[in-house]
Amino acid sequence: MQTASEEEEFRAYVQARGPALLRAAHQLTGHPLDAEDLLQNALTKTYLAWDRIQDRGALDGYVKRAMVNINISQWRRRKVEEYPSEELPEVTCESEAQGEVHEQLDQALSNLPARMRAAIVLRYYEDLSEREIARTLGISVGTVKSTVSRAMAKLRGELGTETQPAAEIRPPQP
Repeated sequence: MQTASEEEEFRAYVQARGPALLRAAHQLTGHPLDAEDLLQNALTKTYLAWDRIQDRGALDGYVKRAMVNINISQWRRRKVEEYPSEELPEVTCESEAQGEVHEQLDQALSNLPARMRAAIVLRYYEDLSEREIARTLGISVGTVKSTVSRAMAKLRGELGTETQPAAEIRPPQP
């Protein structure tokens, strides 16, 4: 049971850091309602461990780690919702003029598999090193590198920003 001062301290933390933590949760889940649920679950775990957390400066890391763990547990439990079929589904194209760059990126991120999305969010949104990402996700540094590389290739392909190999540039001959 928390004391009144601990409850007030927790409440102040949530009010101050809630919006940033919600953005991180949204990037992990790709869906606003799932992000709210994920953050709520992570904050519940944080509240229960509040008296055991000695370093208050590490609270964001604690909550983000809880979000990643909860998210991983959730997508491990999910059933496969895609099944192979003889015919490919009809593909619809959305107009580029409909959304802004951020919306397009959010959509592209939501299309990534969960591990790829988590690696991209931790690398480019949370600015963690490959070693920190490996520790957070419980995978090797090499797996982080290949996962981020494949995820970036998928994002570039989906956003239409694939780069062609540069032609060999030679200095002019005299």
